[in-house]
Amino acid sequence: MTEPEPLAEMEFLARSPNRIEVLAALAEEPLTRSEVAARVDVSQPTLGRILGDLSDRQWVTTEGEFYRATATGELVAAGITDLRERLAAEAGLRDVIEWLPADAIDVDLRHLADATITTPTQTRPNRPIRRMLDLLREADHANLLSHAFNEQKLRLVRDRAVAGDLETAGVFHSSAIDALRETADLRELLRELLASDAAEIRVTEEDVPVAVEVTDDRTHLLLRDDEGIVRASVDTDDAAVREWAKALHEEFWAEATPLSPDDLAG
Repeated sequence: MTEPEPLAEMEFLARSPNRIEVLAALAEEPLTRSEVAARVDVSQPTLGRILGDLSDRQWVTTEGEFYRATATGELVAAGITDLRERLAAEAGLRDVIEWLPADAIDVDLRHLADATITTPTQTRPNRPIRRMLDLLREADHANLLSHAFNEQKLRLVRDRAVAGDLETAGVFHSSAIDALRETADLRELLRELLASDAAEIRVTEEDVPVAVEVTDDRTHLLLRDDEGIVRASVDTDDAAVREWAKALHEEFWAEATPLSPDDLAG
């Protein structure tokens, strides 16, 4: 008996998304024909052909009025679902992947498949920054890690922290803090932020691989190119991404040096 070619079997599934949906549904639990039709939303004639094709490959069998996936059917369903998730993640990240430090992000990139990706446009070149600021405006708490601390972000964090509306723990590269020290009004804003009971800032000399913000329910990454230009922002409510970002922040926080208002002598 000639063994089926794997690529031919992949093509068989790819030609009909409904085949994939039916097989995936039956891999989860046994279902009657009417239950399959309701879940996958296909007509009875189409469903009949699909069930016949899957049965011919011994991916599906029947037990009374119920259809269920066989062991090999479950194997195929798991593989095709995994591939589909990977392709969905790749499609979503394709336009920003060159700026995403994948080596530094210790989490399966499939967890970013449903992320909100914001890129600059010709008329709104600061869209990624605006997205970051919008998330901070809505947050009650924020853990910040970055190699930069721009004026807009500083003013927003300072205003909300002084008002008691935002608790923040920030780690910034020393070059970012040095840049603020050099300008009197920004130095004063930073001093006021540090004097607030709601904020604590620490300074690191280590290279920060990616700018990260962990707020109440979102994790936000700000992506820059090799010249430091902001190219995109990525934010998600995925739990795995959140745990990775919190761990990264904690790692830098533990080694960073606390910054106090007395350190900002002009």
